[in-house]
Amino acid sequence: MGRAFVYVILGGGVAAGYAALEFTRRGVSDGELCIISEEPVAPYERPALSKGFLLPEAPARLPSFHTCVGANDEKLTPKWYRDHGIELVLGTRVKSVDVRRKTLLSSTGETISYKFLIIATGARPLKLEEFGVEGSDAENVCYLRDLADANRLATVIQSSSNGNAVVIGGGYIGMECAASLVINKINVTMVFPEAHCMARLFTPKIASLYEDYYRAKGVKFVKGTVLTSFEFDSNKKVTAVNLKDGSHLPADLVVVGIGIRPNTSLFEGQLTIEKGGIKVNSRMQSSDSSVYAIGDVATFPVKLFGEMRRLEHVDSARKSARHAVSAIMDPIKTGEFDYLPFFYSRVFAFSWQFYGDPTGDVVHFGEYEDGKSFGAYWVKKGHLVGSFLEGGTKEEYETISKATQLKPAVTIDLEELEREGLGFAHTVVSQQKVPEVKDIPSAEMVRQSASVVMIKKPLYVWHAATGVVVAASVAAFAFWYGRRRRRW
Repeated sequence: MGRAFVYVILGGGVAAGYAALEFTRRGVSDGELCIISEEPVAPYERPALSKGFLLPEAPARLPSFHTCVGANDEKLTPKWYRDHGIELVLGTRVKSVDVRRKTLLSSTGETISYKFLIIATGARPLKLEEFGVEGSDAENVCYLRDLADANRLATVIQSSSNGNAVVIGGGYIGMECAASLVINKINVTMVFPEAHCMARLFTPKIASLYEDYYRAKGVKFVKGTVLTSFEFDSNKKVTAVNLKDGSHLPADLVVVGIGIRPNTSLFEGQLTIEKGGIKVNSRMQSSDSSVYAIGDVATFPVKLFGEMRRLEHVDSARKSARHAVSAIMDPIKTGEFDYLPFFYSRVFAFSWQFYGDPTGDVVHFGEYEDGKSFGAYWVKKGHLVGSFLEGGTKEEYETISKATQLKPAVTIDLEELEREGLGFAHTVVSQQKVPEVKDIPSAEMVRQSASVVMIKKPLYVWHAATGVVVAASVAAFAFWYGRRRRRW
């Protein structure tokens, strides 16, 4: 027994919801689209799980954060899928995929066939057991990836008020969960092997500001070491954490956020895998022309940097989903996926955004002393490749995004760039309006004194003007000569 669909989305996370919305906007017919998900609920915005879902008062609950509210778009409730003729196959695990035959086999024995498959399987949290530490199954050891994890964590938080929590990991999950735990009046200690939090993105200077704020909220940091074992009570509940440096930390709750691994196992040996993800082209198309991959599981070409990347962030999931559907439904009009890597977070009173690539020389700017509005640029081989801003306005975030996308040449020294701060990004973006002036079809960037960049008319404008004059003269002569010939 089996069913057949034109389009099948495997996975029910953020990317699946945004892909479904894009399909409807491009005219998918009733009964053509199916979404298969192991989760028992329709796609939702995962960022809510580490933020609003964990609040002690008026916490976020479904259906309030179904996709696509995270992008200020429609809320896709189960009724929305029914009304649009989209089949939701929930609480269902796919145990095998045959790419050549274009079929999927569910754990219940049902075969589902497709014409086009979109892989949106996302990633799973790395478990402590993969690093030789036992105890993930203890009732007060929590991970956070899906709704079931969030419900479990929320329950343990309620029973741990005024208790001690140990957060293992200093990345996104660690920082956001630590903030939520503090709001729930739990004493928090963060443990990670790096020298500072968010080590893959933050510089030491940026990290120190956030860490100081967390300390003021009562958070303790234990850096440069890792978890080695747990201690348990007679009910197999964790009571303490032992670290490699010899530290012993009491624990009523442990939150683990040590990274993720893309869910590619169903496709290994069938599709090309690169950098841990399914390799796709600029149309999100895999090595099999009928199979596409989006979100955390996809390794795709980042045009701006000329290399393949696998990105772990909700913005990439949303935009890659839309692009894949566009490529399937309207391949002729769909161009390359020209994505600017984008990361953001909101914790306590902070709200930051980052665009581009955190490589090269770093230039910090802004008011780091008061911690309200500050940022950084990353400059590599003379070009701006990354921008970070905390406490910016909507317009300022848009400006650093546009400036980073342009990857402009930095023709001033780094000290001057620090002094200019956001002014540099504003100058770069404002200059893009110059080519719209009719007598200046294009422009070149030149250095002039201590200012960032100036505009100079290219020489070929005058060449073109001269050519027009010459052509007009030749035409006039030909007309005069022709009239004389007729009179002869």
